[in-house]
Amino acid sequence: MEGSGDASRAVADWRLAVWTLCSVLLPVLITAWCSFQRSRRQLLIRDIFRKSKHDWHYTDLFGQPSYCCVCAQHILRGAFCSCCGLRVSESCLKKADQRFLCKEIMMRGTAGAPSSMPHHWIRGNVPLCSCCIVCKQQCGTQPKLCDYRCVWCQYTVHDECMVDYLRTEDCTFGEFKDLIIPPYYLSAINQMRKEKKNSYEKVAPYGRKHWTPVMVLANTRSGNNMGETLLGEFKMLLNPVQVFDLSKIGPAKALQLCTWLPCNSVRVLVCGGDGTVGWVLDAIDEMKIKGQERYIPQVAILPLGTGNDLSNTLGWGAGYAGEAPVEQILRNVMEADGIKLDRWKVQVTNKGYYNLRKPKVFTMNNYFSVGPDALMALNFHAHREKTPSLFSSRIINKAVYFFYGTKDCLVQECKDLNKKVELELDGERIELPNLEGIIVLNIGYWGGGCRLWEGMGDEPYPLARHDDGLLEVVGVHGSFHCAQIQVKLANPVRLGQAHTVRLILKSSKMPMQVDGEPWAQGPCTVTITHKTRALMLYHSGEQTDDDDASSLSE
Repeated sequence: MEGSGDASRAVADWRLAVWTLCSVLLPVLITAWCSFQRSRRQLLIRDIFRKSKHDWHYTDLFGQPSYCCVCAQHILRGAFCSCCGLRVSESCLKKADQRFLCKEIMMRGTAGAPSSMPHHWIRGNVPLCSCCIVCKQQCGTQPKLCDYRCVWCQYTVHDECMVDYLRTEDCTFGEFKDLIIPPYYLSAINQMRKEKKNSYEKVAPYGRKHWTPVMVLANTRSGNNMGETLLGEFKMLLNPVQVFDLSKIGPAKALQLCTWLPCNSVRVLVCGGDGTVGWVLDAIDEMKIKGQERYIPQVAILPLGTGNDLSNTLGWGAGYAGEAPVEQILRNVMEADGIKLDRWKVQVTNKGYYNLRKPKVFTMNNYFSVGPDALMALNFHAHREKTPSLFSSRIINKAVYFFYGTKDCLVQECKDLNKKVELELDGERIELPNLEGIIVLNIGYWGGGCRLWEGMGDEPYPLARHDDGLLEVVGVHGSFHCAQIQVKLANPVRLGQAHTVRLILKSSKMPMQVDGEPWAQGPCTVTITHKTRALMLYHSGEQTDDDDASSLSE
């Protein structure tokens, strides 16, 4: 009896062990299987994305009610094309990629040089509050895949209003026809290039009197990381060939599209901070060196950086956070006026070394400084290089600047600057008072929105301009003095205006910066001279209360 009892207990223990093992292994196997299937599915999706002519992106949650363009089912997640606006579920992605054409950047397979093209209709997922071009009633009101939208002119039409003539009618390219580069134009220019002809003006307008095509150059790494979203929105409204991601293609290469367009007609919208704008302007200067001066574009700015002082000076605002739709941004670019911006050469020649070292040469658009603001910028950049993931917000960036400014108020690392430097304005030596910093200004704004030269505005001084070939030179007593000036509680130490500025650092190492790019500099001579002028666009709608409109006229 005892033997049979031991055997039954052994069997029970064995069964318990088996069930315990199954209860542990089964979830692990199911999880592993699901993970394998998910990885396989993601590989298939990436393979479709890579081979497709659509610009597919995957999202876990659509921002508005969406329906699959293949099966017409309601979907919460899936893929969407940032160029034509198609939305599909994962299971229908391959079918959609094969069935639907994306926007054509250039017409192919057409005889001769066409001067028009039909609408390109996409069914469903029309923009909210859009109206039918036939009956003028709201589209997309039914909870299903319904109604049509043209990917070029953005017109929408009800299913029941769609008639045969709309399917074959020539597309007018809608509100932004003067900004869009039509695919048939690029086809005609491509043919002319093969025939070695360059009279593009004969092809360009096709009856349009004010054709000013726009190029969008976006830095997806600037400031608040809105570049990726803006790229997709601009591709929806324009020809995708007009929209460039500067993290993938440099501005010098992107701007070669200007040579395919009529002379003096192109406008460039730079989406990024002041550093990105300077990068694009440097590429435009390279076009002048190559003999492409007649293709030089005018430059507008969508401020995505931290300071955005150049953008603020030119009326484009202190920072963009999505408050205005992309359509309004394009309208602002169309309405903007052309102005000129002085650009300056900053040459830094190190002392000693028997002149064997080549001098450093920078191009300045905004300002040059030595002292506390350069020290803040230097500390900020060092911190950002160590942990770049933390600096994805304009608010965080400004908070870090504030921290280092407060620290310098206590430490005063740049004190007695007047004993370490000599300053010459147009060859005349300037006697310096007790200072911690010297700032050389080309534009009206400094330090993220402060009009430094005007200060409190209670003293009659010549207005600062960005197109008069003059630099404004001011001194500050320290970080606390800078803060007082920013809130209009103090005036800067105005040292004068000049066409040429020469600064000699006699001893020790001091922080310096040009347009927010800082470095630590030993004894040297800094010479600032006029270099060239850039063609910019000024938008009067974003001018702040303390701006003087007369200072921005040509």
